[in-house]
Amino acid sequence: MNKLLRGVYLLLLFVMLACSNSKEAKPEEFKISRPNIILFVSDDHGLDALGCYGNPIIKTPNLDKLASEGVKFTNAYCTSASCAASRSVILSGLYGHATGSYGHVHDYHHFSTYDNIKSLSNRLTQAGYFTARIGKYHVAPETVYQFDEVLEADPRNTVEMADASKGVLNSERPFFLYFCTDDPHRGHPFTPEKWDIPNSFGNKKKGYKGVKQVTYSPDEVLVPEFLPDTKQSREEIAQYYQSISRIDQGFGRLMAHLKGAGKLETTVVIYISDNGMAFPGAKTTVYEPGIKLPCIIKNPTSNKKGITNSAKISWVDLTPTILDFAKINYEAKEFHGKSFRNILENENPKGWDNIYVSHTFHEITMYYPMRVAIDKNYKLIWNLAWRLEYPFASDLWAASTWQSIYRNDIKKFGPRKVKDYLFRPEFELFNLENDPWETNNLAGDENYAELLESIKTKLKIFQKKTSDPWMIMWEHDASLQGSGVNL
Repeated sequence: MNKLLRGVYLLLLFVMLACSNSKEAKPEEFKISRPNIILFVSDDHGLDALGCYGNPIIKTPNLDKLASEGVKFTNAYCTSASCAASRSVILSGLYGHATGSYGHVHDYHHFSTYDNIKSLSNRLTQAGYFTARIGKYHVAPETVYQFDEVLEADPRNTVEMADASKGVLNSERPFFLYFCTDDPHRGHPFTPEKWDIPNSFGNKKKGYKGVKQVTYSPDEVLVPEFLPDTKQSREEIAQYYQSISRIDQGFGRLMAHLKGAGKLETTVVIYISDNGMAFPGAKTTVYEPGIKLPCIIKNPTSNKKGITNSAKISWVDLTPTILDFAKINYEAKEFHGKSFRNILENENPKGWDNIYVSHTFHEITMYYPMRVAIDKNYKLIWNLAWRLEYPFASDLWAASTWQSIYRNDIKKFGPRKVKDYLFRPEFELFNLENDPWETNNLAGDENYAELLESIKTKLKIFQKKTSDPWMIMWEHDASLQGSGVNL
């Protein structure tokens, strides 16, 4: 009997060892079958300042190379042209109006995501990914947006940030690296001693360790049509360009480290910005320069290179897309966005011609909710607080680009009248194909009355579907309002 029990014991031990060995093999299989993912997010970088998007002046060779090896989207949009609000959407796949992420999280603004939201980083960690972040965070609470490791480096020095990330790139497990720069956000102090001194955009006279300074003459920069072509605008754009060239060097360093780790062919690389350039008329607005942004993606499993994709995609689509890359199952109804993984290599995919945007706050003192529906070539902006003067972010108000207009009582800011920039109608309707700078409002034109009502209806459906509390502003529609009791 003892011999029999001993035999059974040895058999069980053999089975347990076999199972143990098979379990040890699984991480290796996991490592091979699921890609690493880098999400590189710059701060206030518009479509205007990248070589691969048509700017012949700015030097961005490393990002241009990424575009030549991957997919460049020409109709990619953030959902709110404000740093914190945008980042909450990037990391959740949900509009900020549905998660409490209405605006900035820092200081007295204190907007924070509801604690029942399941973020991208938390989902990836639970699926076995090693998650790490470096640089700008700007979301809350940390329990919702949790990472396995927080790396430290100067967020203005992307070369230093890249060097600090080497350990993650050499991870045994598949990794998700959330790499967020402070560039090219305006630098402190926002208000200079003299009003016409250009902002530094984080640039320093002595530069940054490991970074080659790339400077630009104000005479050579390209002034976007929505800005005034003034001495002050040009000086600030030159500083903005310099900050972007610093980003590009750090991105190149990161790719070199990735190659050195032998992970270049197993890593999905995504480059985006949180919102448009930090100039009046772009950042904090829902005009195209504020919300239409760079998006470049390299899928290492694809043989196609240098693709230009015209699909209208949104930052609310990023979380489900990244989960698709990571081969992690989810329910489509968990997100307001949808994955564009399957249309990545299509230049003109069908069914991707609608975008919705939801902006409520930037700073807490900047209450000016706006909702946007883009339907093919037509764009509707609903200015819910249209009776108020349009508010300025503190850094944009102090910008010499704006002060040169304000102090000299100039009547136009770029193509717009200053009074039209400050005091907006309730509805703005634009044909983006014929009027890309959004100066001809069709909302009051009887020829477009039917179209206006049609897009309004689509906007209402979007608001109801995404639980937008501001739906109440349509004729006091309280259908989304609860009982007032916290169940």
